[in-house]
Amino acid sequence: MSEVLVTVGLPIALAIVMLGLGLSLTVADFARVARRPRAVAAALVTQLALLPLVCFGLVILAGLDPLLAVGMMLLAASPGGTTANLFSHLFRGDVALNITLTAVNSILAVVTLPLVVNLSLAWFRPVVDGGTLGLDLAKSAQVFAVVLVPVAIGMLIRRVRPSFADRADRPVRILSAVVLAAVIVGAILAEEDFVDYVVEVGVVTVVFCLISLAAGYLLPRLLRVGHAQSVASAFEVGIHNSTIAITIALSVLGDERLAVPAAVYGVLMFPLAVGAGVLLRRLAPAPLSAGDTVPS
Repeated sequence: MSEVLVTVGLPIALAIVMLGLGLSLTVADFARVARRPRAVAAALVTQLALLPLVCFGLVILAGLDPLLAVGMMLLAASPGGTTANLFSHLFRGDVALNITLTAVNSILAVVTLPLVVNLSLAWFRPVVDGGTLGLDLAKSAQVFAVVLVPVAIGMLIRRVRPSFADRADRPVRILSAVVLAAVIVGAILAEEDFVDYVVEVGVVTVVFCLISLAAGYLLPRLLRVGHAQSVASAFEVGIHNSTIAITIALSVLGDERLAVPAAVYGVLMFPLAVGAGVLLRRLAPAPLSAGDTVPS
């Protein structure tokens, strides 16, 4: 992959994706946390605490190459992607909750993502040609810039020009999808040994995605969160923003092998999410008939 694509193209691609997220957000989306504290807390605990531990256990059991192991941890630390909103809508989840979770997760990721990545680098100690890897203060500030600044700009546009934001929302979403596909393909083409890495990391990626989807649904249900909110949590937790992981791997940390797990995941998550959605739809409670009453 050319130097220009890594240093300029990828940050711009991620900025488009995050700008699209910002165009769909308002301050009320953050305020909704207070109205749905149990659902939000269950999803955030699963996303921020449980998933990194699960991912760490998987890469240890699989005995992954240290760079691929760190790449998996980078993926696990990435917030939910805007694609989760689409899947939640298709399979009758609480899309408003998805929007809130994506907004909160994107902000928290500025702190949690560098923390998880640096702990992973310290544990696995991958050997690279350019020396040691790490997210120092300057690189963490770069993460902040590429993740939150476009979101803030999008929110400002929605606040000042809501009609323009509404008109731009669909084109930006389409452009984001195209950009996501281009980023994944670019990451694949950048690595000559990609097929070998797919063999090595593919199973771990699939298992991690399935566990993420299952945990995202089951933990809220155990806490008596409603089905629609649990569906939203499942997709928010199970569908990570692979664009963020790939961009940080390539343009911030500067190693293509770190991007392989996110690129593999970006391809495999779609059929897995569809399968999970079909199953979750079957688990939906039957609608009340005219003679039924809502239990107190």
